[in-house]
Amino acid sequence: MPKQNDERDDRETIQEFREAVNMTASELEKWLKTDESSDVGQKKGGDSESTGHESGRLIVEILGKKQTAYDSDDTAQMHRTISYVHRHLAQRPSGDISETRWRYSLMNWGHDPKKK
Repeated sequence: MPKQNDERDDRETIQEFREAVNMTASELEKWLKTDESSDVGQKKGGDSESTGHESGRLIVEILGKKQTAYDSDDTAQMHRTISYVHRHLAQRPSGDISETRWRYSLMNWGHDPKKK
């Protein structure tokens, strides 16, 4: 019985992840190569890559996999992504968000708030 619950939880996680990540793998890959992408986010130390940028690379990998190939690391990253996107969307600044660090940070996590 626990296996069925785990499978249902994984399906729900995958669905929420697909709703949170509205950029394609190629859009995200292209974005991650920009200066704006590299300039935002919290860095772990020194000149290292930001957490969001690193997550973006992992999200690209997940988007490139078949659902049957997801492992526990993938579902853990999906949970982190869902959490970050929901939390960050709640902090939306007023005004035009087109060229804001807020938007750029979300885009590192695969969500472009300007995309419908």
